[in-house]
Amino acid sequence: MVRDDLPDLAAFAAVAHHRSFRRAAAALGLSPSALSHALRGLEERMGVRLLNRTTRSVAPTEAGAALLARLAPALDDIAGAMAAASATAARPAGTLRLNAPRSACRLVLMPLIARFLTLHPDVRIEVASDDALTDIVGEGYDAGVRFGERLALDMVALPLSGPQRFAVVAAPAYLARRGAPDEPGDLAGHACLRQRFPGGSLFHWELERDGIPAPVAVDGPLILGDQDLIRLAALDGLGIALLFEGYVAGDLADGRLVRLLAPWCPAFPGFHLYYPGRRQVPAPLRAFLDVVREAGRRAPPACP
Repeated sequence: MVRDDLPDLAAFAAVAHHRSFRRAAAALGLSPSALSHALRGLEERMGVRLLNRTTRSVAPTEAGAALLARLAPALDDIAGAMAAASATAARPAGTLRLNAPRSACRLVLMPLIARFLTLHPDVRIEVASDDALTDIVGEGYDAGVRFGERLALDMVALPLSGPQRFAVVAAPAYLARRGAPDEPGDLAGHACLRQRFPGGSLFHWELERDGIPAPVAVDGPLILGDQDLIRLAALDGLGIALLFEGYVAGDLADGRLVRLLAPWCPAFPGFHLYYPGRRQVPAPLRAFLDVVREAGRRAPPACP
């Protein structure tokens, strides 16, 4: 059997079950003439008569009855598989695979995941915390997280957070030894803590004020691959760090770190959840999108 024969085999099974072209056609949503034409084509391709037809009745031939005996269980299996797939659209279940930068996981994603798993215990979530610009389609992820300014045009995007802001920070002990920079250019004389991405590139410090960029070349004795480690290094007084504001909010409030150059750290577009296409979104992802939207409705207005 070739794959193109499957609709005609299903039509044959319907006629054999109903013993009537008219009733089978009504069940399949076809005209009796179209159904008769399909069955004749199937018989010609197979080289065997499958149905005995009279003006008053239709019944399988011996060959047709033998085919039906083997065909019916397979068609039942296909119908069951389709029903199971349709059921997942109504009740979220299975695995949801997400790809997100580590900063997004820490700042916004994990609280949403906690809420989602409470609502949908039949879903398993797998998160790859990856600071590289991953091809989510090619790598088999259902959705990814990026900044709004880095989204591909062919992706559907949903805001995952409000605007984000970086903070230039240092420990009081470091500032007591080296002093505090008054403007971005002063950073050239300081030990700055750098971050290297998985692809090998160094994170570039982008500062600006009133929409005017303030180019700055930073250097220092320590390069790390994770903002959590950079925060710990800053707390130890090893240098000045540029970190997400959310990473160091508690440290700033408690005085463990001091904020520097605040006017040169404006807000920028926040994280977005993105995924390919709008049609036939998998049920686990559709349910996660609902949780994200609900969280957005409950969130207080973002600070400018």
